[in-house]
Amino acid sequence: MNDQMHGNDVHAHVEHTKPRDWRRTMSDHVAYALLVYTALQIFVTVHALKGGSHSILPYFALIVLVAGIIPACRRFEGRWIHLSDDQAHDSGLAGAFRRDLIRLWALAIGLPFGLTALFMAITAFL
Repeated sequence: MNDQMHGNDVHAHVEHTKPRDWRRTMSDHVAYALLVYTALQIFVTVHALKGGSHSILPYFALIVLVAGIIPACRRFEGRWIHLSDDQAHDSGLAGAFRRDLIRLWALAIGLPFGLTALFMAITAFL
């Protein structure tokens, strides 16, 4: 039994040290970022509506989701999806990948709050 467990540990270690495929990893992050963005956008928009905003502008923020965020995320993914097999596993791209991830997640998390704040500010002046 102990030998069998040791064999599984070696196999798990080999799986863990397998080179990262930047294409697939970015595609996964884009999908998760879109889910997070959508959830946050709905949450902050509904919160703004409950806060007394009787304007149509918060609904416009939801339209921005479809019109703006998907193409922006596709651009992030597009930079990585066209890599060759060799490039997709090149550890030298780790820094560029990390920068794109930071930008992607900053957009996905920051934009819902920023848009809602902008629309609420516009509503306050109308």
